Amino acid sequence: MLRRLLRHRTGVVGLVLSALFVLVALAAPLIAPSDPAAVNFDEVLQQPSLAAPLGSDELGRDQLSRVFYGVRASIVVGVLSVLLALVVAVPLGLIAGYYRGAVDSVVSRITDTLLAFPFLVLAVGLAAVMGASMTNAAIAIGLSQVPNLIRVVRGETLRLAGEDYVTASVAAGASGTTAMFRHILPNSVNALLVQITVAIPQAIIGEALLSFLGLGVQPPTPSLGVMLSSAQTYFTQAPWLVVFPGIAVVLATLGFNLLGDGLRDALDSKGNR
Repeated sequence: MLRRLLRHRTGVVGLVLSALFVLVALAAPLIAPSDPAAVNFDEVLQQPSLAAPLGSDELGRDQLSRVFYGVRASIVVGVLSVLLALVVAVPLGLIAGYYRGAVDSVVSRITDTLLAFPFLVLAVGLAAVMGASMTNAAIAIGLSQVPNLIRVVRGETLRLAGEDYVTASVAAGASGTTAMFRHILPNSVNALLVQITVAIPQAIIGEALLSFLGLGVQPPTPSLGVMLSSAQTYFTQAPWLVVFPGIAVVLATLGFNLLGDGLRDALDSKGNR
């Protein structure tokens, strides 16, 4: 699988971009040239230069440092929200797909109802109810991704439950829990990996939107969405305040999406041949 991924050109580009953003998120305190919250009124709205490669904002704060920490916030929210979605969706999808019947009907109807709402609309609604904070933004985004993950896990469970090795395991006395978590779930990992690489860029965009609307990360904590929101007033005067955070959002989401495409093709060896 790894060899096939490395032969996939766009997949390699996505892998490099994704790894770069994860490294920036982990090493932000070490590589940021200054404190992202440090105000310097002598350097207000300075254009990009050698001293400040991305310029400074309306309070004289270094934009490069703020972008690094903004990427960190986006990656943290993206990972935490996807983990939350997996914790909720995987058991529900397995139970609904394996036992079917009334349980499947209830889970499927609730899932279909939630899928009727666009992801971002649902995330904004949940964040507005829970209150503005980084933690609540991660929870709102994670819960908004649950319906789609349930559908994926349920579909994989329905497909795998009829396989001979699952049937033989049950015939040998294995319980439903053993069949689901020992045989079906491990063989659903490929589909989940691809879905995770799709869910993370959705979460990054969701975090940027919630922070832009004031429902996510709160100032003065750096966030790409907060930076874009505060830069609206200075768009014509200092366009770099919008351009660089926007590029960071685009590249982060592009990287994970390209990685997802590469993983999908690498894991589908028959399709590649």
